[in-house]
Amino acid sequence: MKLSITDLRQIFPNNRGSINENIMIDEVFTDSRKPVRKGLFIPITGDRFDGHDFLMDAIHNGAVAVLWQKDKPIPSFVPTEFPIFFVSDTIKGLQALARNVLEKTKPLVIGITGSNGKTTTKDLVSAVLQKKYKTYKTQGNLNNHIGMPLTILSMPEGTEVLIVEMGMSNFCEISLLSRIAKPHYGIITNIGESHIEFLGSRQGIARAKLEIIDGLQPEGKLFVDGDEPLLKVKPKDISVIHCGIEATNDIVISNIQVKRNGLLFTIDDVVYELPLLGQHNAKNACLAIALGLELGLTTDQIRAAFSNTHITGMRLEQLRGKNEALIINDAYNSSPTSMKAAIETIKAMDFYDKKVLVLGDSYELGPEEEALHRSVASVIEPPITELICIGEKANWIADEVRKQAKLASVYSFLRKEEALPFILELLAPDTVVLLKASRGARLESLVRGLVEDC
Repeated sequence: MKLSITDLRQIFPNNRGSINENIMIDEVFTDSRKPVRKGLFIPITGDRFDGHDFLMDAIHNGAVAVLWQKDKPIPSFVPTEFPIFFVSDTIKGLQALARNVLEKTKPLVIGITGSNGKTTTKDLVSAVLQKKYKTYKTQGNLNNHIGMPLTILSMPEGTEVLIVEMGMSNFCEISLLSRIAKPHYGIITNIGESHIEFLGSRQGIARAKLEIIDGLQPEGKLFVDGDEPLLKVKPKDISVIHCGIEATNDIVISNIQVKRNGLLFTIDDVVYELPLLGQHNAKNACLAIALGLELGLTTDQIRAAFSNTHITGMRLEQLRGKNEALIINDAYNSSPTSMKAAIETIKAMDFYDKKVLVLGDSYELGPEEEALHRSVASVIEPPITELICIGEKANWIADEVRKQAKLASVYSFLRKEEALPFILELLAPDTVVLLKASRGARLESLVRGLVEDC
C-alpha cells in the first residue's frame, strides 16, 4: 500500500522535515533490522525496549520517514530535512494510520476470531474468495493490536477483500481490533479454553470473542459456530448466521466422511471435498462456504477453491515419517478442546492399525489447568494404541488415563529428548502419530527426528 509524504502530513499535522510530494512510502515497518524500500519506520516502545533507540538502523535499512513520540528527543544524527511525524503514542499512531488507509481504499473487510481454527478458517476463506475477488489475508500471526494494523498497511494496491485474523488474550482487545478494521463480515470459529487464565471462564471467552461486533458495519453479518451454546446469540441490529451439525442451524453440515487425505461432507445437497484432516474442519469450511455464498460465489467455485487450498503449517499437517509412518504435526497451539478434536481425528483414521498420541503441555488455562488437562482423558481410548505425554502438565493426562484404565500403553516423559527414541521404535507403515501441544512446548522440534529427509 503506497502512501505519500503529503498523505502522512494530512493524517499527522504535527511534523517537521522535507514534505516532498514526490516521496512515496512503499512499506510501513516496526523492526529496524528489516531491510525495506522507502519505508515509514514506526518505533514501538515496550517494557524492556524502545524502538526510538534504533532509528539509525532503520534509516540504514531503508526508512525515508518516521513516526515519532513527541516527548522523545530527536537524535542529533537525523538530518533536518528527514520527515518526522510527531504523535503522542506510536502504537496509536500506527492504528490511526491503518484506519485512514481503510477509509481511503474501502476494501471489503472480513474479521475472523475464535479460540481455535482462526488461521485455518482464514486460509479457507481466502481460498474461496480468491475465485472472485483480489484478496489479501493476515500473514503469519500478525493478529494483535500491532500486527493487524501492519497487515492493513501491507495490503497490495487494488485489494478488494481484506481478511484479518483477530487474536486476543484479554477483554477489550477484540473490541479494539474490530473498531480499527470495521469489518463488513465477522466470523467466530468456536469457544475453547485458550486464555481462560485471564478471562475466567468459557463464558468470559465467549464475551471477549463477541466483541467483534463492536466495530461491525451497520449492515454487516456475523457467522458463528452454531453448535456452541455460548454462541447461540442474536445481538440487536446484527444478523447472525449459525453454522454447524445440529439441525437447528441456519446452515447444516451432514454426512461427514473421513478419507485418508481429507473429508467429504454435504451442505444443502452439495457434496464438498476438503483436503484437510479433522471433522472439526468441516465446520471451519462451512463458515467459509456460508460467507462465499453470501458474497456471490457459486458452489462450483467454492468446491474448486477447496481442492487447491493451502493451509498454514502445523495445523494437522501430514508428513511422511520414517519407516513410512504418517506424522501429523498439530503442534502450533493447543487447548483441551482442540486437543480432543485432534484425538478424535486420529481415532477416525481406520486405515492405520497403530494410533499414537504424543501430547504436550497446554498453557494459559489458569487455576483449573489440572482439571482441564485431565479432561482430555475422556476421549483417549481404543482405537488409540499408545499415549505418550511430555511435560509436567501433560502428565496429568497420562495419570488420568491410567486411573481410568482404558488404555494399556501409557508413557510419561518430562523432556522431549527422552521421548524421541521411544517414539522412533513405534514407527511403521501402519502407524499414525499425532503431535499436539501449546506453542510454548515446542513439540514440533521432535519432527526433525521423526520425518524422512527432514
